[in-house]
Amino acid sequence: MANRKAGKYWSGEVTKHSNALDLERGVFTWKDPKRIARSLRKSAEGSSRRKGTPLQSAMSMLNFYVNRGGKNLSSAQKHTLQQAKDELRKLYQQKS
Repeated sequence: MANRKAGKYWSGEVTKHSNALDLERGVFTWKDPKRIARSLRKSAEGSSRRKGTPLQSAMSMLNFYVNRGGKNLSSAQKHTLQQAKDELRKLYQQKS
């Protein structure tokens, strides 16, 4: 049982110790979707370990957190994170 309990929250470890992006502490708990998007973009563009484009990496990490956070996220925070996806897309559209 100890092994099962220890592995229960593996997804939290991924967001804390991602091999692809170095995330700012608490980025997914912030209330400002623009700030979240800017932070994810900065992390993705600064990473030399990502496999896809910066947008793909940032969006992937955001989607991973939303999907794995699931029932533990408040509806307000889910909404904020969904808005952060839109803001992230806007940041990369402006860049083109």
